Amino acid sequence: MKRRSFLNWSMSLTLASLTNGVLITRAIAALNTPGALWRRARPGDASWPASAAWEKLKQAVNGNLIKADPLFAPCVSEPAGPACKDALQNMRNPFYIGDQPGGTQVSGWLNAWMPEPSVYAIKAQSAADVAAGVNFARENKLRLVVKGAGHSYQGTSNAPDSLLIWTRAMNQVTLHEHFVPTGGEGKIAPVSAVTSGAGAVWIDLYHAVTTVAGRYVQGGGCTDVGVAGLIQSGGFGSFSKGFGSAASNLLEAEIVTADGLVRVANPHTNPDLFWAIKGGGGGSWGVVTKVTLRTYALPEYFGAAWGKIKADSDASFQRLIAHFLDFYASNLFNPHWGEQVTFAPDNTLKISMVCQGLDGQQAKRIWQPFFDWVNASSKDLSIVDDLSAGESKARHWWEIEGNHSMIPDKREAAPKYHGWWTGDQDQVGVFLHGYDSLWLPSSLLESEHRQQFVHALFQSSRHKNLQLHFNKGLAGALPETIKKARDTATNPAVCNAFALVIIADGEKPAYPGLSGASVDVDGAVKDAGQIDLAAQAFYKIVPNAGSYVSESNYFNPDWQQAFWGENYSRLQTVKKKYDPDGLFFVHHGVGSEEWSADGFTRISQS
Repeated sequence: MKRRSFLNWSMSLTLASLTNGVLITRAIAALNTPGALWRRARPGDASWPASAAWEKLKQAVNGNLIKADPLFAPCVSEPAGPACKDALQNMRNPFYIGDQPGGTQVSGWLNAWMPEPSVYAIKAQSAADVAAGVNFARENKLRLVVKGAGHSYQGTSNAPDSLLIWTRAMNQVTLHEHFVPTGGEGKIAPVSAVTSGAGAVWIDLYHAVTTVAGRYVQGGGCTDVGVAGLIQSGGFGSFSKGFGSAASNLLEAEIVTADGLVRVANPHTNPDLFWAIKGGGGGSWGVVTKVTLRTYALPEYFGAAWGKIKADSDASFQRLIAHFLDFYASNLFNPHWGEQVTFAPDNTLKISMVCQGLDGQQAKRIWQPFFDWVNASSKDLSIVDDLSAGESKARHWWEIEGNHSMIPDKREAAPKYHGWWTGDQDQVGVFLHGYDSLWLPSSLLESEHRQQFVHALFQSSRHKNLQLHFNKGLAGALPETIKKARDTATNPAVCNAFALVIIADGEKPAYPGLSGASVDVDGAVKDAGQIDLAAQAFYKIVPNAGSYVSESNYFNPDWQQAFWGENYSRLQTVKKKYDPDGLFFVHHGVGSEEWSADGFTRISQS
């Protein structure tokens, strides 16, 4: 992949310019000026709304128009003040970051983007607030940004010189015993469901649906991810092989479209828009304000398997890889198992897998033959972290108290059930050097392709850690699960893939304004190159594999095909119908090819 084919010029930027996203985004826009059809307004332009206009908007949203400052603005204006101290104490708390209008969970991406807040933010309390903001942005030709929790690796929930519609406060959760989508009355049977405001995060739903009500809703693995954003990107969680993607479980959505109308979207009302929302990418269709998802009977147990193994030579490591794939194909390639294993350059295999729908002790029995084989291979394999498997009552899976795998949000005003997995801590505030992902077709597990796949895994691991996320490919799921996924906008390749391989890395937080924050540019460039090399091992054997939009290469030149495959032309049709003027723009979102890289200048119109 030529990750930087259109940004080669930026490699010579100094660190100062790297951390000033305004310079980068405006320089890119300048490159795209020839042939521009029209441009959005910026502060200082004659067309920028006057103070009286902003005041009128503030009144229309009941005073909920606020200034959106950078996350560490208090540390610039008053380094010793309490606001700066609070920011520094909570900079590794994803819930704190999501609670700030200028917060982004990722602190930037090399040569891609840096966090830059909007000029103003509407802290929306209702769909009416959202509609007022959408109308104001459209009428004044403003760059519009939508954010729930700010968990976008691609930087799509922030942009300079823009108006932000921030849905974080719209986080109500309501359970339904008998839900029927609007227009479906008398046509379909009611089902158990949960309705969530767009600003809720998945721990809010897991608490209400599982811990309190004893049922299950399919959401994301990261507890702090926004509910609406995940659904629009497709959405995979630990148990997606059992219950499908979040998008495939969407029953109905409320959305404010570019014309300022509050619409209901479901299979009976605005079905084309409903389909696009299900995996067509967040921020491209409107502002989703409310979603309703199907819930399921909760399995009695959730389980896990874990441990780490080190091979003493390259040959032994390849043998370990081959044996694990044999074991996976025979025992784990089914609706029960999800999450991941990691292959590393130091010839280690780390197991971090989970399961659902198995009875007590079954997980241990399934894994014991593999553990026995490892123990019998002690001459060339050693156990770094103990190998084990087990299960616990599913209803307690997301409880904070007594759960050593979760980190509680200890802020005084935070809900007592808010916490995040320890395994997700490293990504909080990370500055990304690079990222890539590919869906791996299940054909790679077949005997005639297995050795080629082993070789690719080994060659890739010579450059970087790589993770196989088995729950982010739906091959091996039940036919009904596959059928529901095919009725979403997600790239159909996910239905034939048994896993998503992810190769990514970064460094400590580098938020603008953070004292002492710096980026090792030379090291980051080298690291990004290693990620490219690691990914190439898979592109060679599956050149048209497809990629998951939320966890993907920012610089992917074939993003339309990679993210949506054969669905892209249909998505373009929906985009033209509901947003013909491109009010909703995100990097590599549907229709974004008609705009400059910063979304301010329209350069073409199909």
